Amino acid sequence: MYREIASYYDLIYSWKDYKKEAKKIKKLILKYKKSDGNELLDIACGTGKHLEYLKNTFSCMGVDINEEMINIAKKNVRGVSFKKADMITLNLNKKFDIIICLFSSIGYVKTYSNLKQCIQNFANHLKRCGVVIFEPWLTKSTYIEGFPHMNTYDGEDIKIARLNISKIEGNLSVLDMHYLIAERNKEIKYYKDRHELGLFEIDKTLEFMKETGFKPEFLKKGLIKDRGLYIGVKK
Repeated sequence: MYREIASYYDLIYSWKDYKKEAKKIKKLILKYKKSDGNELLDIACGTGKHLEYLKNTFSCMGVDINEEMINIAKKNVRGVSFKKADMITLNLNKKFDIIICLFSSIGYVKTYSNLKQCIQNFANHLKRCGVVIFEPWLTKSTYIEGFPHMNTYDGEDIKIARLNISKIEGNLSVLDMHYLIAERNKEIKYYKDRHELGLFEIDKTLEFMKETGFKPEFLKKGLIKDRGLYIGVKK
């Protein structure tokens, strides 16, 4: 996912207010975190845009499964350590005070067994009384099958259109993203990128968090409409 179009990622999501989201995350960290340190791990950090606004408050590290994204993050954000890693098999041999996993990246683990393993990994990498904040993907009741979606970017030298129809296969939401990219003095490019995300229910996710040693909470009002936020304090 995003490998061929990693260099266009920040343009595609130029509508996203990372500064505002980071401000809310900071407030939640101050409210919930009880450990003494300020080491923060951003799991599935993408191009590092949240870390741009967190690095001056916290000692930050970012990990992502996509090496192309990591390379862009290194250029975007100075003074932060980045590493390629998969959240399902994560083992950094280090504990943090804060873990964040945003923009519904947790949905890409696809299955409940993988979700439980990821939450266990969060616990393994957190200090006692540290906090995890992760942003889910949609549930089956909030996901609309058959709905047409379009995102565009209209720059002077580059135009991007991305379209897809939302589909469901079992407990997976399937998004076949079709991209048309027009750049000045170049031929138009076409890419297709498939995204499969698990439709995880809130009660089951909270149950996994309790089982792995968290005091969990679900906030209905999150960073993006209809997605919410999970917060867990490690006991």
